[in-house]
Amino acid sequence: MRILVIEDEAKQADYVKRGLSEAGYTVDVARDGIEGRYLATEGDYQLVVLDIMLPGVDGFGVLSALREKRNTPVLMLTARDLVEDRVRGLQSGADDYLVKPFAFSELLARIGALLRRGPAANAESTNSKLTISDLEMDLLSRKASRAGQRLELTAKEFALLALLARRKGQILSRTTLAEQVWDMNFDSDTNVVEVAIRRLRAKMDDPFRPKLLHNVRGMGYVLEERT
Repeated sequence: MRILVIEDEAKQADYVKRGLSEAGYTVDVARDGIEGRYLATEGDYQLVVLDIMLPGVDGFGVLSALREKRNTPVLMLTARDLVEDRVRGLQSGADDYLVKPFAFSELLARIGALLRRGPAANAESTNSKLTISDLEMDLLSRKASRAGQRLELTAKEFALLALLARRKGQILSRTTLAEQVWDMNFDSDTNVVEVAIRRLRAKMDDPFRPKLLHNVRGMGYVLEERT
């Protein structure tokens, strides 16, 4: 799931991005209304977290432009807590409204609720379950199991496994995994990918047969059943 955060306060934007990334989402940030309007209307996002007080174009302008083209769920996140602002936001097409300061757990819960009932859930419902051999994944409920045994995965481990499962049979490089799962440019001195692969393999592959997660020397990793 890819989320767009449109927020001009750098600390707030970084806080939200870090928290959502740790929860397994891929997050892009726009620092003003003009960039946010462009990304929201032209990009491929399953949800938009939108501030009202933005330079260039305010949140209501971004929301209006988005609603002319798309039905992407929008959560308004703002310090403006007047009833009039909340009513205007909801009447303009926002799906939910959260006032700053907020508990991140509530933000995460509201995002989860919007994604479960939004168009992304409807569009992906038929593709939300992945099966490879005896590995089963439910992308909406974020659960995974092998041979009927629940796998206790962290958010990043689940995101890593989901990426490999969606592209089963394809060799994914460390650079691709780092960009897609950790939203970071790959640094050859960083072993975050190798550590995550090792931990994931210990949980979902080592105790089971057949082995599904394979190293491809000099190229990367692939998830597939080999005979």
